[in-house]
Amino acid sequence: MDEFRDSQKKRIQEALDMGELIIGTDLHQKVGLIRAIDTRWGSHYKSFSNFIFMFGSIIDVLDSLVVDAYSTDETTKATGYLKACQTFNIAFMLHLMRDILGITDELNKSLQKKEQDIANAMLLVEVAKRRLQILRDDGCDALIDKISTFLTNVTFFLPNFDEPYVNSGRSRRKPADYTVLHYYHVEVFCKIIDWQL
Repeated sequence: MDEFRDSQKKRIQEALDMGELIIGTDLHQKVGLIRAIDTRWGSHYKSFSNFIFMFGSIIDVLDSLVVDAYSTDETTKATGYLKACQTFNIAFMLHLMRDILGITDELNKSLQKKEQDIANAMLLVEVAKRRLQILRDDGCDALIDKISTFLTNVTFFLPNFDEPYVNSGRSRRKPADYTVLHYYHVEVFCKIIDWQL
């Protein structure tokens, strides 16, 4: 935890020095990973947002655990977590779910107000559905650009989007009939938004 706090403090200071964060009241309060609650969708949104915010520090600590673990079991676990976190797939899912849950979080907060009538609630649902549809129609390229920027800040490599997609469970000699870009755009991005809609 001390290592994590030190890494997070260093990263926040660097972001402040480069002008990426602003200082103000109630900004950059202590952030942690909260336990997601099944009945509170807002907790899921906050968990994704916090994980993205703390991602660099999480990678630093996992990297340190790989080197300094007390047992081979701890080293193996830390290595597995580190490899899992250092994939484009994880970054893509984190950002996609944060964006989707950001839209539904606003709806969720509005629907929990005590003074809500059914006509206004239906209007709020319609607005959320429209925003999700706009995200589905026009948001994939912007999401990939945002993830590209995010990954360059944490020294990751982007996949070659024009290569044939290879499912981790299939043989490399039998790639799919579509590209990596198609997989992320159609098979992941559109399907998840369609489920939400």
